[in-house]
Amino acid sequence: MRHAVIVLVVVSCLGIFAQAQTADELVSKNIQAEGGIEKIKAIKSARMSGKLYVQGITANMGQENMRPNLVRETTSLQGMTAIIAYDGTTGWQIQPFQGHKDPELMGEDDLRDLLLDADFDGPLVDYKEKGNTVEYLGHDIVDGDDALRLKVTLKNGDVIYFYLDPDTFLEIRKDVQEFIRGSIRETVFEMGSYKPVAGVMYPYSIAQGTKANPGSQTTTIEKIEVNVPIAASDFALPASLKQAPRAETEKK
Repeated sequence: MRHAVIVLVVVSCLGIFAQAQTADELVSKNIQAEGGIEKIKAIKSARMSGKLYVQGITANMGQENMRPNLVRETTSLQGMTAIIAYDGTTGWQIQPFQGHKDPELMGEDDLRDLLLDADFDGPLVDYKEKGNTVEYLGHDIVDGDDALRLKVTLKNGDVIYFYLDPDTFLEIRKDVQEFIRGSIRETVFEMGSYKPVAGVMYPYSIAQGTKANPGSQTTTIEKIEVNVPIAASDFALPASLKQAPRAETEKK
Protein backbone atom coordinates (compact mmCIF):
# COMPACT_ATOMS: atom_id res chain seq x y z
CA MET A 1 0.00 0.00 0.00
CA ARG A 2 2.80 2.38 0.92
CA HIS A 3 4.55 1.60 -2.37
CA ALA A 4 1.32 2.29 -4.26
CA VAL A 5 0.91 5.67 -2.52
CA ILE A 6 4.47 6.64 -3.43
CA VAL A 7 3.91 5.65 -7.05
CA LEU A 8 0.66 7.64 -7.12
CA VAL A 9 2.38 10.73 -5.73
CA VAL A 10 5.22 10.43 -8.24
CA VAL A 11 2.80 10.01 -11.16
CA SER A 12 0.73 12.99 -9.97
CA CYS A 13 3.83 15.17 -9.69
CA LEU A 14 4.99 14.11 -13.14
CA GLY A 15 1.55 14.92 -14.51
CA ILE A 16 1.62 18.39 -13.00
CA PHE A 17 5.16 18.96 -14.28
CA ALA A 18 4.23 17.79 -17.78
CA GLN A 19 1.19 20.04 -17.82
CA ALA A 20 3.23 23.06 -16.73
CA GLN A 21 5.87 22.19 -19.29
CA THR A 22 3.21 21.92 -22.00
CA ALA A 23 1.77 25.31 -21.05
CA ASP A 24 5.19 26.95 -21.32
CA GLU A 25 5.84 25.17 -24.61
CA LEU A 26 2.56 26.44 -26.05
CA VAL A 27 3.25 29.98 -24.87
CA SER A 28 6.66 29.76 -26.53
CA LYS A 29 5.13 28.43 -29.76
CA ASN A 30 2.52 31.19 -29.75
CA ILE A 31 5.19 33.88 -29.31
CA GLN A 32 7.26 32.31 -32.08
CA ALA A 33 4.21 32.14 -34.36
CA GLU A 34 3.59 35.84 -33.82
CA GLY A 35 7.11 36.62 -35.02
CA GLY A 36 9.40 35.79 -32.14
CA ILE A 37 10.27 37.70 -28.99
CA GLU A 38 12.98 39.86 -30.64
CA LYS A 39 10.67 41.22 -33.34
CA ILE A 40 7.84 41.67 -30.83
CA LYS A 41 10.06 43.63 -28.45
CA ALA A 42 11.47 45.70 -31.33
CA ILE A 43 8.07 47.34 -31.78
CA LYS A 44 7.81 50.39 -29.54
CA SER A 45 4.61 51.95 -30.84
CA ALA A 46 1.65 50.94 -32.99
CA ARG A 47 -1.17 52.76 -34.73
CA MET A 48 -4.13 51.02 -36.34
CA SER A 49 -7.28 52.20 -38.08
CA GLY A 50 -10.31 50.54 -39.56
CA LYS A 51 -14.08 50.12 -39.45
CA LEU A 52 -16.31 49.15 -36.54
CA TYR A 53 -19.66 47.50 -37.28
CA VAL A 54 -22.33 47.45 -34.55
CA GLN A 55 -26.04 46.77 -35.10
CA GLY A 56 -26.00 47.94 -38.70
CA ILE A 57 -23.98 51.06 -37.92
CA THR A 58 -20.50 51.62 -39.36
CA ALA A 59 -18.02 53.83 -37.54
CA ASN A 60 -14.34 54.67 -37.98
CA MET A 61 -12.06 53.28 -35.30
CA GLY A 62 -8.51 54.00 -34.33
CA GLN A 63 -6.09 52.78 -31.70
CA GLU A 64 -2.64 53.92 -30.65
CA ASN A 65 -0.35 52.03 -28.30
CA MET A 66 3.04 52.96 -26.95
CA ARG A 67 5.34 51.18 -24.54
CA PRO A 68 5.19 50.43 -21.74
CA ASN A 69 1.40 50.56 -21.28
CA LEU A 70 -0.13 53.59 -22.98
CA VAL A 71 -3.27 53.27 -25.10
CA ARG A 72 -5.76 55.57 -26.79
CA GLU A 73 -8.84 54.35 -28.66
CA THR A 74 -11.22 56.42 -30.77
CA THR A 75 -14.61 55.82 -32.39
CA SER A 76 -15.83 58.42 -34.89
CA LEU A 77 -19.33 58.74 -36.32
CA GLN A 78 -21.40 61.66 -37.69
CA GLY A 79 -18.80 64.27 -36.84
CA MET A 80 -18.36 63.13 -33.24
CA THR A 81 -15.45 61.20 -31.75
CA ALA A 82 -15.46 59.14 -28.56
CA ILE A 83 -12.10 58.70 -26.82
CA ILE A 84 -10.91 56.34 -24.13
CA ALA A 85 -7.28 56.49 -23.03
CA TYR A 86 -4.86 55.31 -20.37
CA ASP A 87 -1.74 57.30 -19.52
CA GLY A 88 -0.03 54.52 -17.60
CA THR A 89 -1.68 55.47 -14.32
CA THR A 90 -5.17 56.85 -14.95
CA GLY A 91 -7.93 56.13 -17.45
CA TRP A 92 -10.05 58.90 -18.94
CA GLN A 93 -12.73 59.24 -21.58
CA ILE A 94 -14.85 61.55 -23.71
CA GLN A 95 -18.23 60.05 -24.63
CA PRO A 96 -20.22 62.46 -26.87
CA PHE A 97 -22.57 59.66 -27.98
CA GLN A 98 -23.72 59.45 -24.37
CA GLY A 99 -24.06 63.22 -24.07
CA HIS A 100 -20.70 63.70 -22.33
CA LYS A 101 -18.53 66.07 -24.37
CA ASP A 102 -16.08 66.92 -21.60
CA PRO A 103 -13.28 64.63 -20.39
CA GLU A 104 -14.18 62.35 -17.48
CA LEU A 105 -12.25 59.90 -15.35
CA MET A 106 -13.01 56.26 -16.06
CA GLY A 107 -14.50 54.10 -13.35
CA GLU A 108 -12.61 51.04 -12.18
CA ASP A 109 -15.04 48.63 -13.87
CA ASP A 110 -14.74 50.26 -17.30
CA LEU A 111 -10.98 50.63 -16.93
CA ARG A 112 -10.41 46.88 -16.68
CA ASP A 113 -11.13 46.34 -20.37
CA LEU A 114 -8.83 49.17 -21.35
CA LEU A 115 -5.99 47.82 -19.23
CA LEU A 116 -6.05 44.64 -21.30
CA ASP A 117 -5.55 46.73 -24.44
CA ALA A 118 -2.82 48.72 -22.69
CA ASP A 119 -0.70 45.58 -22.20
CA PHE A 120 1.51 46.18 -25.24
CA ASP A 121 2.58 42.57 -25.80
CA GLY A 122 -0.47 40.84 -24.32
CA PRO A 123 -0.69 38.70 -21.17
CA LEU A 124 1.29 35.72 -22.52
CA VAL A 125 4.56 37.55 -23.17
CA ASP A 126 6.61 37.75 -19.95
CA TYR A 127 3.58 36.36 -18.14
CA LYS A 128 5.50 35.34 -15.01
CA GLU A 129 7.05 38.78 -14.62
CA LYS A 130 3.57 40.29 -14.93
CA GLY A 131 2.24 38.10 -12.13
CA ASN A 132 0.08 35.98 -14.44
CA THR A 133 -0.22 32.19 -14.38
CA VAL A 134 -0.83 29.91 -17.36
CA GLU A 135 -2.37 26.43 -17.46
CA TYR A 136 -2.84 24.11 -20.41
CA LEU A 137 -6.38 22.68 -20.42
CA GLY A 138 -6.07 20.37 -23.42
CA HIS A 139 -7.99 20.35 -26.70
CA ASP A 140 -11.31 22.08 -27.37
CA ILE A 141 -13.55 22.85 -30.34
CA VAL A 142 -13.98 26.34 -31.85
CA ASP A 143 -16.46 26.65 -34.71
CA GLY A 144 -16.11 22.94 -35.41
CA ASP A 145 -12.31 22.98 -35.52
CA ASP A 146 -9.74 21.71 -33.05
CA ALA A 147 -8.06 24.23 -30.76
CA LEU A 148 -5.57 24.22 -27.90
CA ARG A 149 -6.89 25.85 -24.75
CA LEU A 150 -4.83 27.90 -22.31
CA LYS A 151 -6.12 29.40 -19.09
CA VAL A 152 -4.41 32.64 -18.09
CA THR A 153 -5.12 33.98 -14.61
CA LEU A 154 -4.13 37.63 -14.42
CA LYS A 155 -2.53 39.24 -11.41
CA ASN A 156 -5.84 40.93 -10.53
CA GLY A 157 -7.70 37.59 -10.54
CA ASP A 158 -9.46 37.96 -13.89
CA VAL A 159 -9.22 34.98 -16.26
CA ILE A 160 -8.62 34.77 -20.01
CA TYR A 161 -9.06 31.52 -21.92
CA PHE A 162 -6.92 31.51 -25.08
CA TYR A 163 -7.71 29.15 -27.95
CA LEU A 164 -4.76 28.50 -30.26
CA ASP A 165 -4.85 27.06 -33.75
CA PRO A 166 -3.03 23.69 -33.45
CA ASP A 167 -1.33 24.23 -36.82
CA THR A 168 -0.24 27.87 -36.61
CA PHE A 169 -0.37 28.35 -32.80
CA LEU A 170 -1.92 31.78 -33.35
CA GLU A 171 -4.84 32.94 -31.21
CA ILE A 172 -8.20 32.33 -32.86
CA ARG A 173 -10.39 33.06 -29.85
CA LYS A 174 -10.23 34.33 -26.30
CA ASP A 175 -12.85 34.37 -23.54
CA VAL A 176 -12.33 37.13 -20.99
CA GLN A 177 -13.88 36.71 -17.54
CA GLU A 178 -13.76 39.77 -15.30
CA PHE A 179 -14.85 39.38 -11.70
CA ILE A 180 -16.57 42.59 -10.72
CA ARG A 181 -18.23 43.06 -7.34
CA GLY A 182 -19.34 39.45 -7.01
CA SER A 183 -20.47 39.00 -10.61
CA ILE A 184 -18.74 37.82 -13.79
CA ARG A 185 -18.56 39.93 -16.93
CA GLU A 186 -17.70 37.68 -19.85
CA THR A 187 -16.64 38.82 -23.32
CA VAL A 188 -15.75 36.63 -26.29
CA PHE A 189 -13.26 37.70 -28.98
CA GLU A 190 -12.68 35.85 -32.25
CA MET A 191 -9.58 36.77 -34.26
CA GLY A 192 -8.60 36.01 -37.84
CA SER A 193 -7.13 37.30 -41.13
CA TYR A 194 -3.62 37.56 -39.69
CA LYS A 195 -1.05 39.58 -41.62
CA PRO A 196 2.58 40.43 -40.83
CA VAL A 197 3.68 43.95 -39.98
CA ALA A 198 7.42 44.40 -39.39
CA GLY A 199 7.60 40.62 -39.00
CA VAL A 200 4.89 40.43 -36.31
CA MET A 201 1.50 38.86 -36.97
CA TYR A 202 -1.60 40.96 -36.26
CA PRO A 203 -5.28 39.96 -36.64
CA TYR A 204 -7.09 42.18 -39.14
CA SER A 205 -10.53 40.78 -38.27
CA ILE A 206 -11.92 40.80 -34.72
CA ALA A 207 -15.43 39.86 -33.60
CA GLN A 208 -16.54 40.70 -30.08
CA GLY A 209 -19.61 40.05 -27.97
CA THR A 210 -21.19 37.89 -25.31
CA LYS A 211 -21.13 34.10 -25.36
CA ALA A 212 -24.71 34.09 -26.60
CA ASN A 213 -23.90 36.62 -29.34
CA PRO A 214 -20.14 36.59 -29.95
CA GLY A 215 -20.30 38.51 -33.22
CA SER A 216 -22.43 41.45 -32.12
CA GLN A 217 -19.54 43.82 -32.81
CA THR A 218 -16.95 43.34 -35.52
CA THR A 219 -13.83 45.28 -36.37
CA THR A 220 -12.03 45.22 -39.71
CA ILE A 221 -8.53 46.63 -39.53
CA GLU A 222 -7.52 48.51 -42.66
CA LYS A 223 -4.06 49.76 -41.72
CA ILE A 224 -1.44 49.05 -39.07
CA GLU A 225 1.72 51.10 -38.64
CA VAL A 226 4.44 50.32 -36.14
CA ASN A 227 7.33 52.30 -34.68
CA VAL A 228 5.65 55.52 -35.74
CA PRO A 229 6.15 58.72 -33.72
CA ILE A 230 3.28 59.21 -31.28
CA ALA A 231 3.17 62.12 -28.86
CA ALA A 232 2.90 61.17 -25.20
CA SER A 233 0.39 64.02 -24.89
CA ASP A 234 -2.10 61.92 -26.88
CA PHE A 235 -2.49 59.67 -23.84
CA ALA A 236 -2.03 62.30 -21.14
CA LEU A 237 -4.77 63.17 -18.70
CA PRO A 238 -6.53 66.35 -19.93
CA ALA A 239 -5.75 69.49 -17.95
CA SER A 240 -9.36 69.77 -16.78
CA LEU A 241 -9.04 66.44 -14.93
CA LYS A 242 -5.76 67.16 -13.20
CA GLN A 243 -6.06 67.91 -9.53
CA ALA A 244 -5.50 71.58 -8.94
CA PRO A 245 -2.60 72.30 -6.61
CA ARG A 246 -3.53 73.36 -3.15
CA ALA A 247 -3.38 77.09 -2.60
CA GLU A 248 -0.77 78.24 -0.22
CA THR A 249 -2.04 79.42 3.08
CA GLU A 250 -2.01 83.18 3.17
CA LYS A 251 0.30 84.68 5.72
CA LYS A 252 -1.33 86.77 8.28
